[in-house]
Amino acid sequence: MKILVTGAAGFIGFHLSRRLMADGHRITGLDNINDYYDPGLKIDRLGQLGVHINKNPLDRHAHGVHPSADGMFRFALLDLADRDRINALFSDESFDAVVHLAAQAGVRYSLQNPHTYIDSNITGFLNILEACRHQPVSHLIYASSSSVYGANTHMPFSTHHNVDHPVSLYAATKKSNELMAHTYSHLYGIPSTGLRFFTVYGPWGRPDMALFLFADAMTSGKPIDVYNHGKMERDFTYVDDIVESIARLIPKPPSGDKEWSGDAPDPSSSFAPYQIFNIGHNQPVALMDFIGELEKNLGVKAKKNMMDIQPGDVPRTWADVTDLFEYTGYKPKVNVSQGIAEFVKWYRDYFGK
Repeated sequence: MKILVTGAAGFIGFHLSRRLMADGHRITGLDNINDYYDPGLKIDRLGQLGVHINKNPLDRHAHGVHPSADGMFRFALLDLADRDRINALFSDESFDAVVHLAAQAGVRYSLQNPHTYIDSNITGFLNILEACRHQPVSHLIYASSSSVYGANTHMPFSTHHNVDHPVSLYAATKKSNELMAHTYSHLYGIPSTGLRFFTVYGPWGRPDMALFLFADAMTSGKPIDVYNHGKMERDFTYVDDIVESIARLIPKPPSGDKEWSGDAPDPSSSFAPYQIFNIGHNQPVALMDFIGELEKNLGVKAKKNMMDIQPGDVPRTWADVTDLFEYTGYKPKVNVSQGIAEFVKWYRDYFGK
């Protein structure tokens, strides 16, 4: 298949692109390589995919399509908000499927930079939907987030639960994406699958995520910030499990549920070709246990700066992945002990620590 992966220089997008290429698919990766975190890490990920960006990615004159030597990967350096260039890319490439992972991430960052989330997560997603409308694809898969569960405290989180009470703007934009996708699935027949990711981690991860921040601080002899005084649990999900799930979903677009009823509407499905899945490990891990695994693998005892919970955070997440398993036959397999060991191995190699 010819597949567009947006956010291809990002953490999940990089791993997914590499996996899909190994499966024989031709991939076009899209990213604007912004400076939310170190662009050098994003450029190094692209290098692993066979594309070497020599120009400053923040220079708009560098925008364009950069092919890998073997032609299996083409990288489009452009911004989701650039409607004309997005439309031209879709027109030129005629994609079979789209996996839309590009977004402005981060709950805490949304408190200081709200407009960035509207530009990328709302306007950018609308441009993807419009492109899929005018240049039809067999399947649009897009990233949602476990943060949409917001104030819901019923565990485990199920896609059949109501998610109308987000507690951060980031979560609100992801909930909006699900609503927008349903509208386009209904109006224009675009088969769409939304994926609620639960705290993804692993090699080549994002520097703004807890595992990376903790490793940086601990190897530098600095204290780590432990929110809610350590009374947090997360359904940490290893990146390979995310990628395997997406790879299995691409050839399985929804066709609409004939038994769906507006009298008792199920939020996870529709009469339209639309569906929502959780992707999590289905096993919450206490934050202090997570830190303990990192201490063991780094051989460093963490100095802990205990802090109150931050606005927009939730104390616990736990994914019900029953529907995902029934649909794809796959359950996430990598536990935290294995996953952190793999991250630390990469971290030491990449940074020479």
